[in-house]
Amino acid sequence: MMTFSGSFKRLLCAGLLAASLPAAADVPTIRVGWTIPAEEAKYWMMRRPDAFPDLGKKYKIEWVQFQGTAPMVQAMLSGALDCSSQAPLSLGQGAAASDLKAYILAQHVGERPGSFSVYWAVPEDSRIKSIADLKGKTVGVNVYGSGVHGGMAMLLKKNGIDPEKDIKLVETGFPGSEAALRGGRVDVGVFVQPFASRAETKGGVRKLFALSDLMPNTVHVMEVCKKEWVDANVETAKLYTRDMTAAMKMALDNRDETIKVVSEVTRAPAAALEPYLLKANDFAHDPTMKPDFAAVQTMFDMYTELGMIKKPLKVDQFRRDDVVAPVK
Repeated sequence: MMTFSGSFKRLLCAGLLAASLPAAADVPTIRVGWTIPAEEAKYWMMRRPDAFPDLGKKYKIEWVQFQGTAPMVQAMLSGALDCSSQAPLSLGQGAAASDLKAYILAQHVGERPGSFSVYWAVPEDSRIKSIADLKGKTVGVNVYGSGVHGGMAMLLKKNGIDPEKDIKLVETGFPGSEAALRGGRVDVGVFVQPFASRAETKGGVRKLFALSDLMPNTVHVMEVCKKEWVDANVETAKLYTRDMTAAMKMALDNRDETIKVVSEVTRAPAAALEPYLLKANDFAHDPTMKPDFAAVQTMFDMYTELGMIKKPLKVDQFRRDDVVAPVK
């Protein structure tokens, strides 16, 4: 049974109240959920709104921060959000378990050959040399039931390790993973940027396996909007998609300014972002933000096989071509 935090209850009440009041007919407002990290296009729209001529004139955005994608599914189901950042797993679980109907508008980040891939590492002097050596070991994961957890479970399964019986799984979060590994709380820790770059700089850790060992193309963060909202606000949805795509191009074309924008939003020092952000050792960013629907389908199938999504899904049910990036 999922419980709601105080902040979510306040958001829900505010959303219900807003729904009961007359809205400005000439300037529609999109209620958008966001989180950290890897949403550079949204950060640009939040912090540099003057760069988008339609934003504030033809439509407005009410930005609401969350700690992850799963709570945003609940907010969309309750009517408190119109759009939000989603991982394939959270979207799939919302659709399979709660009949969430939504469209994928754009893709923020993913993995492709040559880009950064989420990985698990061991101390440099560890006797663990391969996945086959993980039996009986303690393995860290960011969050139980996350997309990263799903990919790891499938990798273990394919290498003869039962992810439920053969290992002890510990939830460390991404920020705490390095300390858990170096402190001996886990035998294997999970790493994403900027924490991977920090650990590599310190040294003493060795990469063991990565999500790219499972599939070369992985989708991590998508922009998803409720079907009901999009169908009733097609032109606004198109404006939103166009501006996100423009924001991604700005982010990629002006890395120095993007570091400032991301630092403002995340409060991470620019020096911590410089070694990886929008470089080869960062996640893959498509300048058109075109979603990789084939990869999403592969991930749906994988999560269904693992039992993390309770029924098969077809990615086409989340597709409406006139609002998906790049919008003409």
